[in-house]
Amino acid sequence: MALIVAKFGGTSVASPERIQMVAKRLVAMKEAGNQVVAVVSAMGKTTDELVGLARAISKNPPKREMDRLLSTGEQVSMTLLAMAIEVLGHRSMSFSGRQAGIQTSDEHSKAKIELVHADRIKQALDAGCIPVVAGFQGIDKNGDITTLGRGGSDTTAGIGADVCEIYSDVDGVYTADPRVAPRARKLDAISYEDMLELSSAGSGVLQSRAVEFARKYKVVIHSRSAFSDSEGTYVKEADSSMENAVISGIAHDTSEVKITIRDVPDSTGIAARVFSALANNSVNVDMIIQNISEDGRTDITFTCPEADLENAKEATKAVIDAIGARNYVVDTNIAKVSVVGTGMKSSPGVSAKAFTALADANVNILLISTSPIRLSVVVAADQVELAVRALHTAFGLDSDKVFEETMLSAEELEAKKNKGR
Repeated sequence: MALIVAKFGGTSVASPERIQMVAKRLVAMKEAGNQVVAVVSAMGKTTDELVGLARAISKNPPKREMDRLLSTGEQVSMTLLAMAIEVLGHRSMSFSGRQAGIQTSDEHSKAKIELVHADRIKQALDAGCIPVVAGFQGIDKNGDITTLGRGGSDTTAGIGADVCEIYSDVDGVYTADPRVAPRARKLDAISYEDMLELSSAGSGVLQSRAVEFARKYKVVIHSRSAFSDSEGTYVKEADSSMENAVISGIAHDTSEVKITIRDVPDSTGIAARVFSALANNSVNVDMIIQNISEDGRTDITFTCPEADLENAKEATKAVIDAIGARNYVVDTNIAKVSVVGTGMKSSPGVSAKAFTALADANVNILLISTSPIRLSVVVAADQVELAVRALHTAFGLDSDKVFEETMLSAEELEAKKNKGR
């Protein structure tokens, strides 16, 4: 008997009809002899609507209150799904993050899972139930509700799942976002390492912390469509069955901003003071570039999530006078594009090929950052699609089949079929 954790994204549970479809899928897994745990997102655009309500009240709502507000979205979908399962003749119980025993850090809006006390989930499974867990939320040491950001499938690690099936409106992991690169190919399998880099670089299919947990606990992730029974992409340990490609995929991220601190004294300890101030204000810094010093002065540039911009500006303003810098400049019109692949470690010339492809496409590079299996560049936001397509073609990732239907909902697919009759 296998233990399957099935996580369903917002589009999968966006309506009563879709919730009933999910319930039928879960019951089928159970009747096939498996133990099943469901993890659900909020219905459709519920989270966006809740954020809109909060912004209508306050331009900068307290993060603790935002977590309490946003946690209600998943609690609606979990209870409705549990009801739908009961209608089909199977027992089900819904669990909030607190009830599921998900213990987190106390960093509101982006808490990290510290421990999972899965006793109640296991008891429900032993009683023959299908537990339905609210994704993306937990409880900190103070008893406050926290949210994890995207990635409720992290809960798989705490209950020893054999496989985690993540259902969304795409049918797997592609070599690039098909909406940007129409000739992107779906991968049958990808290693934890490559998937982790793609997720960290902006690929929205899987959340990076979910991949980290899966790798740590050796849980195979199956990323697949909620609207079909076709096989998706398996995320697992690298093996000989995977494609022997130098590059696994191209990721892009339009949610970052670039901040440059001008005319910084080039002396010992300055960088430490700058980035300590940012860390103390909960800013997640991504790329860092320091220019060559001239006359004892230099510029320091870094990127961070746009969601951290206000905190970053606050910390930067405070540190400028303290270090004797002149001012700072914010650029929100940027995007990060990354080339990812474990084969890069043993294949010289990846950087040269990437830079040549971008130059041939007249894409200007603003910043460069590298790791053993990733090359990232920052470009102007209006050049991101051009950059992704140029790199995708340069590294031989294009498919002969142009992407058409992967992002369509069940209703849109049915409408398209009817139109062709």
